[in-house]
Formats: sequence, C-alpha cells, structure tokens
Amino acid sequence: MNDEITGRTAAEIVGSVRALRERGALAPGDLLPPVRELAARLGVNRNTTVAAYRQLSQAGLVVSRGRAGTMLVEHDAVAQEGYAQNTVLRDVGTGNPDPALIPDPSGILAGVAGRPVLYGEPVIDPSLEAWAREWVAPDLPASDFRITITSGAVDAVERLLAQALMRDDAVALEDPCFLASIHTVRLGGYRAIPVPVDDEGMTVDGLRAALDAGVRAIICTPRAQNPTGVSLSPACATALRALLAEHPYVLIIEDDHFSMLSERPYESLIGSGHRRFAMLRSVSKFLGPDMCLAVAATDPETADRLAMRLSPGTTWVSHLLQRLALGMLTDDSALATIRTAGAHYAERNRAFAERLRAHGIDAEYVDGMNLWVRLTQPARVASQQLMRRGWLVRTGDEFLLDETAGPSHHARLTVHDLNDEDAAQLAADISSAIG
Repeated sequence: MNDEITGRTAAEIVGSVRALRERGALAPGDLLPPVRELAARLGVNRNTTVAAYRQLSQAGLVVSRGRAGTMLVEHDAVAQEGYAQNTVLRDVGTGNPDPALIPDPSGILAGVAGRPVLYGEPVIDPSLEAWAREWVAPDLPASDFRITITSGAVDAVERLLAQALMRDDAVALEDPCFLASIHTVRLGGYRAIPVPVDDEGMTVDGLRAALDAGVRAIICTPRAQNPTGVSLSPACATALRALLAEHPYVLIIEDDHFSMLSERPYESLIGSGHRRFAMLRSVSKFLGPDMCLAVAATDPETADRLAMRLSPGTTWVSHLLQRLALGMLTDDSALATIRTAGAHYAERNRAFAERLRAHGIDAEYVDGMNLWVRLTQPARVASQQLMRRGWLVRTGDEFLLDETAGPSHHARLTVHDLNDEDAAQLAADISSAIG
C-alpha cells in the first residue's frame, strides 16, 4: 500500500503514513519507500521526504535499518522509572527512595491551609519564593535570576524546551541519560544529540561536537547523574563553562534532582554571563515522588516565557502544596530525616559495592540513589540469568542514546532497601550470572 502515501509537505506525508497505519493498510514490519523514490513519486524535494521520515522516527513509528530501508514498528513506550508491574521477581531497578525515610507531612498539613487562593493572585507563594532564592543562590553563578515553581522537574524541562525550541530542534543529552529526559525530548519532537559521560561528568569533546551539530538546548545533571551517579569535577565544569561562553544563547538546563541528599559540592555549567539558563531542584527524592514540586531558577527572559505557561488558576502549582513543601523544608525534624536518608543511601550503596568487589566485580559508589555496575558481559544476558534467580534488574540499554554503541555492559541497581542477607544473595547471584 506504499503507493497510497500522499502529501506535498513533511507534515502531510507524516499524516498520510499515520492514517494508513491506523486503517491497517500499513502494519509493523512493512517497509516505506526509499526517500528518493517517494520524493520522485510525490513530486517533492528529497529534503521534504527526509524531514517526514525523521518526524516518524522521532514519534517512534518507524526505525531506520540503513540500506535495508525504513520499517514501521510498534509504538513502544519509553522505559519509565518505578516498580515493574505484574512481576513476581524481586525488583532492584526501581529508582525509588525509601518510603521510611520520607518525612511525614501530617504534622505540618494542618498549619498550611490558611485562606483560599483565588484567580488572579500570584502563582508563587511569596515565602517559598524567598526561601528558594536563598537555597539556589550560593550554587548559581548568575546573579540576575528569577524563581518559578513547577509541578516537578520533568514538568519544568518540558515547559522550558517548549518555550525555547521548535519541533526538530537539537537538544544535547547526557549518554547514558535519565529516562524522563529521553521521554520528554522524544515526545516533544526534538532531536537528541548524545554527549558521552565519563567519571568527571559530561565530556568537553562531546559537548563541543553537540554544539557544532547545532544544539539549541543542553540538559545536564551536574551531580549524582542518573544513571551513573557521577558529578562534574571542578576542572571539567570550568572547561565546559569556557566552551559555553562562546554560545551564550544556548539554553542550559541543570537538573539537580539529588540536591539535599548529595554528598558532593555543586559544579555548574552556567557561567556568570550566560544568557539562557535554568537550574532545577525538585523535592521528589527527599519529600517523595507524590510531592510534585520543583524550583526553577532562570534568567529573566526565560522566566517571563515560563510565566506565560503558568496561568493563575489553571496551570499553577497548588499553593497548599507550595506551603506544605516550605513547611517541611524548614522543619527541623523533616530536615533531620532528609540528612538521615542521604547518609543511608550512601552507606548502603557503598556496602553493596564492597560486596561486589569481594566477588571480583569492579564496582564503586559515587553518589545518588542507585549503583551503576559494569559487567563483564552484555547486561541483557546477565539480566536473563538473574531473572532465573528471582531478580529483576534494569540494564543500561534503556539509558543509552547512541544506537551504534552496541549492547550495554552496565546495570543500574537500586539496592538501598535490601537487608544484609538479601544484599549478600544478590551480589552472589550477580557473580554467578556473569560467570
């Protein structure tokens, strides 16, 4: 049915392919015509067909097989954080915080209700805004910034990209990359440009190549990068800032998701003269995923654009939630629980890394909620062996952007909630699984 594809623009061609797929005229596994052939038949420029196929690929509807052609695929969902559904296996790939170490909000709830907030009032609670400014200012090189409150870091990233980019614009992402960032960029129709991450963070050569490729935004995790746990070294951050000084209008988005739990100092890509930036700090890792709130410190122009997307009464963050977050973040008991949680994650991950090293597996905890472990064989092979032993692990393949890199040899493990007996068993089973 390929001869039924119609259209004079990229959008029309994409719409035609989607319609044929929905009617069953095209099915997963079918090959689309070669670019030149379809362009000639439709009487359009080859670049129009290339753009259409690129949009279909970004939407997850087709995959390029090189000389084998462009094939329709099932619209698979991007991997998400959290517990796997409908499994009897012990899940050690969740990325979840320990619920026992999330501060109890019940004692603060009664005191935050106050009077109702009505349409037309400021979207940010003044007390939270003042506290947030003091929270981010020591780590933000730029002195002229504004505070915006969003419904979590993912919401902030989506809004930031939408106000700055157009469909098919290029975005630099760390590789391996946080799952939510991959999902957000794909859904937005942007092009992800992978930037390798080493033990000092986002590499300078990788970012230079991304800038040369024309990226208009960069998403970076300066500390406790997910999944690797690495943080920017001072030397690497200095080199990255020097490189970005030549590109002051590229939007830098920094996601400091582990902020209050991290053992590492904060190193920023944002130089004092950079014109477009956003530092994000969500509270989900230490106040719980259901506390959907993040602080965004941005340059004034970006703040103005964000404000247009945060209308009073419709897309603002609930003032009850804002007051509750502030109450917990300024409560001595809650802060003590957060400090305990940070120490717990570090201690349990370090202990598990030591167990792996005792089995001859090279592992080291750096920072963050999880442990990034290099295996001596492809992670998917090891994960299949571990499933037979009752464990469900998350392989590094889900976090990779560079499709030419081959199978991942890493696994991301969430082990901080295992007791000593279970941790010892998992370490032994990993050793057996990789032979």
